Amino acid sequence: MEVVRVQSIASLSKHANTIPSEYIRSENEQPAGSTVQGVVLEVPVIDLSDESNIEKIVRLISEASREWGIFQVVNHGIPNEAISKLQRVGREFFELPKEEKEVIAKTSESGIEGYGTTLQKEIEGKKGWVDHLFHKILPPNAINYNYWPKNPPSYREANEEYAERLRHVSDKLTKWLSLGLGLEGQELKAAMGGEDTIYLMKINYYPPCPRPDLALGVVAHTDMSALTILVPNEVQGLQVFRDDSWYDVKYIPNALIVHIGDQIEILSNGKYKAVFHRSTVNKESTRMSWPVFLEPPAEVEIGPITKLVTEESPAKFKTKKYKDYVYCKLNKLPQ
Repeated sequence: MEVVRVQSIASLSKHANTIPSEYIRSENEQPAGSTVQGVVLEVPVIDLSDESNIEKIVRLISEASREWGIFQVVNHGIPNEAISKLQRVGREFFELPKEEKEVIAKTSESGIEGYGTTLQKEIEGKKGWVDHLFHKILPPNAINYNYWPKNPPSYREANEEYAERLRHVSDKLTKWLSLGLGLEGQELKAAMGGEDTIYLMKINYYPPCPRPDLALGVVAHTDMSALTILVPNEVQGLQVFRDDSWYDVKYIPNALIVHIGDQIEILSNGKYKAVFHRSTVNKESTRMSWPVFLEPPAEVEIGPITKLVTEESPAKFKTKKYKDYVYCKLNKLPQ
């Protein structure tokens, strides 16, 4: 049975003022009624250029992770050109003819990797206004190039360059997050899987939507990863839930947006908070984003780090294999 892609529905709906009913969210989820209008949330912005003052960087990252679960980093060391190349090749892939994209479509055997539309069990049959592409970019032994586009020809080069540069940034971030918990610098990374930590690239493609007031790109969620590092294109769409309301997040050009995910919340025994967020869509413009999820390998057991469990702060989470956590999360089962 042929899978219908959102990109195809968008081109058919272009001149209509309506969208198929399965994309219309329930009233309490519809962006028009649930977003605080006219306010753009300024999440913490942390400048990484002054590494002579590590204590300050550690403090700011720790505060942002405890109080927000999200922050943006600037002067992070990834050249603007490397980010632009990543964005360009991703956009060019989604602009290819449908038949060419379907060559790397997800299958029952491919698991999460490949080109697709559905990600998890959909409540009440409702769907997100988004297509996506997943593939692993690190470590080298986890990569399956069958799920990397062959077109555009520079796709692999752009993604490999970005992966290498991102690894340097993520190593610093996990070190500083670890120090912010009072741990040794390497402890958090080791608990996440060390050098075997999986870097999973996702490209989200949200085509123009005739009724952005009724639809969502990605429904409200926390990321099941340990850490997510994301670049968006220039089209607004990321929203964060704060003080019982949904807010648009202000983008800083060429910043990296960092989300604390479920696994770091668990490892930190709840000291760091996974951010509750969602994606909206745009009537005129295509929104895209490039999150990279840092995930423990499937068999790694994740639970609160022993040093962070005390009589005053008993373990708040069960310890379980990451693959079991993922299964429960995607199938909406209790953890």
